[in-house]
Amino acid sequence: MWPIDPDTPTTDVARGLLGAVLHRRLDDGTLLSGRIVETEAYLGLEDAACHSFHGRRTPRVASMYLRAGHAYVYRIYGLHACLNVVTGDEARPEAVLLRALAPLAGVERMRALRGRPDADARLCAGPARLTQALAIGLELDGHPLHAPPLWLEAGAPLEDTRVEVGPRVGLSARVASRDWPLRFRVRGDASVSRGGAR
Repeated sequence: MWPIDPDTPTTDVARGLLGAVLHRRLDDGTLLSGRIVETEAYLGLEDAACHSFHGRRTPRVASMYLRAGHAYVYRIYGLHACLNVVTGDEARPEAVLLRALAPLAGVERMRALRGRPDADARLCAGPARLTQALAIGLELDGHPLHAPPLWLEAGAPLEDTRVEVGPRVGLSARVASRDWPLRFRVRGDASVSRGGAR
């Protein structure tokens, strides 16, 4: 899975990232880590839900045109950051959104960052919760995901029976690609975000 080959289909990367570990080293040395349990693939030029649809190119989406293995961080609703793993290159600007983590290390600090001292396994269940819990902001947009302060570590492969595949969530009915089966999650994991998979 790592390093990510830009020729690997983004759906394969999204599936392969399940079980991998995301690490975040804070300025004071604290390590925050979580196992990836949910992802969504965004397929670039032909995917109406993707920020690079039809070759759209703005300062906001510039990192989508980097080589596979970089972070694409953007703000949604003007409030929350979302973390994506770039999977293609300048000719194929695609990415995988990290939707949920199962917390592993630094859980108390994650709770403090989220302002949820009593939070449970759902501490990172959703893309905005994930970035808030790991203090991931726009300053990490374009960061190569093989080195601190934000990096990925390969995990044990998951059998197909442990993976659910379904449509992405939170997309408008007007988006032609809304129902494409591009959401991947670990079956039965308590840390996945809400919403069913078909």
